[in-house]
Amino acid sequence: MTPSQGFLAEIKDAVTTRAALLVLGVLALQLAFITSYIGAFHHPKPSEIPIAVTAPAAPAAERSAQQLGALPGDPLDPRVVEDEAAALAQVRDRDVDGALIIDPAGRTDRLLVASGAGASLSQALEEVVGAAERAQGRTVRVTDVAPAAKGDSRGLSSFYLVIGWCVGGYLCAAILAISAGARPANGHRAVIRLGALLVYALAAGLLGAVIAGPVLDALPGSVWGLWGLGTLVVFAVGAITLAFQGLAGVIGIGLAILLVVVLGNPSAGGAYPYPLLPPFWSTIGPALPPGAGTYAARSITYFDGNGAGGPLLVLAAWALVGAAVTLACATLRRPRPDAPAGTT
Repeated sequence: MTPSQGFLAEIKDAVTTRAALLVLGVLALQLAFITSYIGAFHHPKPSEIPIAVTAPAAPAAERSAQQLGALPGDPLDPRVVEDEAAALAQVRDRDVDGALIIDPAGRTDRLLVASGAGASLSQALEEVVGAAERAQGRTVRVTDVAPAAKGDSRGLSSFYLVIGWCVGGYLCAAILAISAGARPANGHRAVIRLGALLVYALAAGLLGAVIAGPVLDALPGSVWGLWGLGTLVVFAVGAITLAFQGLAGVIGIGLAILLVVVLGNPSAGGAYPYPLLPPFWSTIGPALPPGAGTYAARSITYFDGNGAGGPLLVLAAWALVGAAVTLACATLRRPRPDAPAGTT
């Protein structure tokens, strides 16, 4: 029996330098998570919310738009449109988040909102415009032209659906890596992993859409449209994770979590859409998979797909780049002579 060399020696033997560095990395990731979420959500403030303004007489609309644009803190970004039909079309096309219809002959104007794009955003519009109207001795009547479904509390179901898809994407990729080495041994193995990920994405996308739609009656949009979106979200996130693993090994899983969870989730526009987030998060949100997926899901669900084109291109770009980097890492990498087949 080997005599004990002391407690410190036992620690050195039990905890390797690599394990200690990985634990420190986890701590940094945890602190980044806390900072990102609290930083994004602790003080929501409306900033340049796009709103259409119209009136039977153009001068009245322009005057009202100027007054709204001059509000302290720039909470609104008003633009004059020709008539009510044009204002409504811009809301439904997701070019603006609301519309103010001026009635010069009376004292009550109408505000069109779309709570399907996020209840917190429509409420912010009601508060800001309502206060501005009261300051002018007027009142406002609110009409929700794209209301969230009864089963979609505060319009958050799209966000949670996309987050679930994202979680599945990086967990599936992580399991594929853990099963036979973080880095695929060759190009064929990389193709197999991407193929398996695609099959998983098709299943996860369909099941998620069915659960959110027909099963729970939370999202009334096209199941086919949500299925396609879910497949793209899951595959994009999974491909990103595989790419990071190809570049950095097991550390790549942490990098994927940093991108998708720590940075992507709080900036996705779920609880607070982009105009209510601080500048950093509102800037990066549309470029990351959770934000692109959430915006597209709401577009499919409540706006007949209007405005979903850009986010879908963002997701497709992540999917293509992730797959390309995964294949490049596997193809260019030289396996160790003593490594078991299919692993690193």
